[in-house]
Amino acid sequence: MARLPILEYPDARLRLRAQPVVSFDEQVAQLVDDLFETLYATTGIGLSAPQTGHSLQVVVIDMSCDASAPTEYINPAILSSSVPGLVEESCLSVPGVFGNLVRATQLRVRAWDRFGEVFESDLDGMHAVCLQHEMDHLDGKLFIDRLSFFRRLRVRASAAARARSVKAAIGARAGAA
Repeated sequence: MARLPILEYPDARLRLRAQPVVSFDEQVAQLVDDLFETLYATTGIGLSAPQTGHSLQVVVIDMSCDASAPTEYINPAILSSSVPGLVEESCLSVPGVFGNLVRATQLRVRAWDRFGEVFESDLDGMHAVCLQHEMDHLDGKLFIDRLSFFRRLRVRASAAARARSVKAAIGARAGAA
């Protein structure tokens, strides 16, 4: 297993639409394992393959505090949703930003596991919210796209300032060498 780098906004690869998995082979199983290892190295509860630069419809979630409830969703689809609720979200790809969104808190979903076995599941609460958040990544969307116009402007300005500061630090190191 390997820990993968997590892309951060405004990386353009986060805006790509992920491709469905068509071959459930060792590479997909390895990607699932790597996504879990990467997730467990963070404070997050979910991670999608596009967040690590892999444009495939693969999501991993673990709502436990001790890595005891790993769930993988390959090519996930929402069959039904209900009970909208206001939830606070954040994202490993948009560090330091939080926002309140309305999401369904009950879902019926269909997906495949790493072995190509299809399953359906009923999700509720944060598990349902987390899967919707990760599925947005599969469509090239970020939770900040669902925020108000002015809040999105503030997030963009903050990301641009962070990018300038990283470039300046790299330039300073290169000049000192």
